[in-house]
Amino acid sequence: MRGDLTTRKTRTASGSTAVQVVRHEGKRRIVVKHIGSARDQTQLEALVVQAEQYAEAHRTQPSLFTQNASESLDLAHTTLAGVTHLFAREALLVCVSRCGLGSLPMLYQDLALMRIVEPASKLRTIQLLDQYFNVGYAERTVYRQLAKLVEHQEAIESAAIETARQDLQETFSLVLYDVTTLYFESFKEHDFQRPGFSKDNKPQQPQIVIGLITTRSGFPVMHEVFEGNTFEGHTMLKILRRFEKRVGQTKPIIVADAAMLSKENMQQLNTDGYRYIVGARLANTAQRFIDQIYTELPRTDQAIKRFEYAYAGLKAPIVCEFSTTRYRKDKREFDKQVARAMTLIERKEPGRRAKFVKKSDQPGAPFVFDADLRTKTEKLLGIKGHVTNIPEQEMSNAEVIAYYKDLWHVEQAFRMSKSDLRARPIFHHTQEAIKAHVLVCFMALMVGKYLEIKTEQSLRQVRDQLWKVHEAHLRDDRTGKVHILRTNTADWANTALGKLLDLEFTH
Repeated sequence: MRGDLTTRKTRTASGSTAVQVVRHEGKRRIVVKHIGSARDQTQLEALVVQAEQYAEAHRTQPSLFTQNASESLDLAHTTLAGVTHLFAREALLVCVSRCGLGSLPMLYQDLALMRIVEPASKLRTIQLLDQYFNVGYAERTVYRQLAKLVEHQEAIESAAIETARQDLQETFSLVLYDVTTLYFESFKEHDFQRPGFSKDNKPQQPQIVIGLITTRSGFPVMHEVFEGNTFEGHTMLKILRRFEKRVGQTKPIIVADAAMLSKENMQQLNTDGYRYIVGARLANTAQRFIDQIYTELPRTDQAIKRFEYAYAGLKAPIVCEFSTTRYRKDKREFDKQVARAMTLIERKEPGRRAKFVKKSDQPGAPFVFDADLRTKTEKLLGIKGHVTNIPEQEMSNAEVIAYYKDLWHVEQAFRMSKSDLRARPIFHHTQEAIKAHVLVCFMALMVGKYLEIKTEQSLRQVRDQLWKVHEAHLRDDRTGKVHILRTNTADWANTALGKLLDLEFTH
């Protein structure tokens, strides 16, 4: 005999409670509709209400026991008690769990997902957690527990590595490394906040330096926070050694920006057995080498040639590529710099710094145009160099360039952290609190990049989809009972994000 629909609650492997609509046929139980998974009682109650409504609407035989008139909703005696977004939290917590972070205390998970939903100060975040999700945290508890998050950094980064390896199928044969800076609104130095070379053009304000390792697809696997006056070239070796210990015997190819290229770094990378592809500063090479590139590299789009060169006293081939797009960009900037230099010299403005302007021994003309530098610069227009210790027999010149171009993934990750996740402003002063804040942003970046990679959508698109689903809490003024009505998610389930979450629900 064919059974009718009932609701069912069951524990999942991730520790949440799944709510389903089922049908019994003999000894068989068939899942008709999976409503969702709850992490707390509020979510569970909302899902149970939705399951009962679905079951009632799809039953072949109406219930003999109709709801008492005193319990039925009468709009004349109903108040909208509030609107929540429990579904968005439920969905993001599934992704947090998929990234291996589900075993962390719930506070840390909530802080990370809130940087995706609406990044704000910790105080504002506490208010929004209560407003959007009915999740309450005491302000004192949040600030007291925040600094302790640093104790979980190793576990968090290990989870990132395993997520990349198992779920994203990364082999770590190649990793990308870059650094960025985060400045503070204050001009007063605290702890390890120091003025330094700022990528945000804030050289007078204290800052911190952050080094980040990502996979080739841009998924973050490790980071390090340094004092604000740390030279970025001195950051790479420390974090690489930590990464190698975590991934085992893997020796990935290191792809990094030209700022990482120093004699010390190259020597140490060679000694440690690393292979690398690093941007070359061709303008700092010898004039005869620049003349050789100018003579031997064809001026056709994507022309490539490998040159042997002793870079910083070390034998390191440089793979050069000419690009017509890069040439047009370089030429526009070159013409502006030449014009600016001419103008400043004519106006005799020695206090203004500009390229192609140099000091002169001539009386009455302390500054003159640097024609030699102009000729040298003009010969390199449209050319990009890449230093590598990988023999051409192992990797073609085109592959070297293609791998280097993947660095945009790290740059995009930094842009995401600064814009979508708003890693700054930072409202902390102690070293532990600042590192904890960066670690929260790192966790959010893990979840954000995971969502982007899996759904092939931007984080903003994902966030907008989640926010379309909300719950209305309707209070019966006669009984005081609150009924929860959720937005229909039928269409949402067919989206890329819905399919991704369904994979978790079915396991």
